Amino acid sequence: MATPSRTARLQRATSESSIELSLDLDGTGESSISTGVPFFDHMLTAFAKHSLTDLSVAATGDVDIDVHHTVEDVGIVLGTAIKQALGDKTGISRFGDALVPLDEALVQAVVDISGRPFLVHSGEPSGFEFHLIGGHFTGSMVRHVFEAITFHSGMTVHVTVLGGRDPHHIAEAEFKAFARAFRQAKSLDPLVSGIPSTKGAL
Repeated sequence: MATPSRTARLQRATSESSIELSLDLDGTGESSISTGVPFFDHMLTAFAKHSLTDLSVAATGDVDIDVHHTVEDVGIVLGTAIKQALGDKTGISRFGDALVPLDEALVQAVVDISGRPFLVHSGEPSGFEFHLIGGHFTGSMVRHVFEAITFHSGMTVHVTVLGGRDPHHIAEAEFKAFARAFRQAKSLDPLVSGIPSTKGAL
């Protein structure tokens, strides 16, 4: 029996942003990202590459006011698309963990595709949230993105910054660690029969 396609294509429009997003959980990491927020484009490209998720994002928004609306709304749509593409989660590994360095930065991420949205996010150095990465992306937005993805995908996610000094390195290590953990969790395990939960549903 052929494996069902694990893809999603979504659109979302508000007075603050307009987003078209498509993904394939069983891709090779190809991406086409345009959000109007260059550093965020860089992070989404890294997420696609290291999670082996094909991802296309075309977004416009009121970035002249702040990047917040566009970044958070893309996170909402990405999380929703992940949930849709996972379907009933038959045969997935469910759990994933990764420890990823980027020069002096080191981040651990753990993912459980649990159906229960929960985020634990810790360890960013004092003042990180106020730093403008690339001159436009506030460090506080990293947590906002993970909140949006987590709560709209129904995943439990722990992201822990274990070390780091450069805000760019820290943020990028966070996204890469999350990507690698998600890659493990979404992968289809031939040893798993049905849905990996004693409840019979996730």
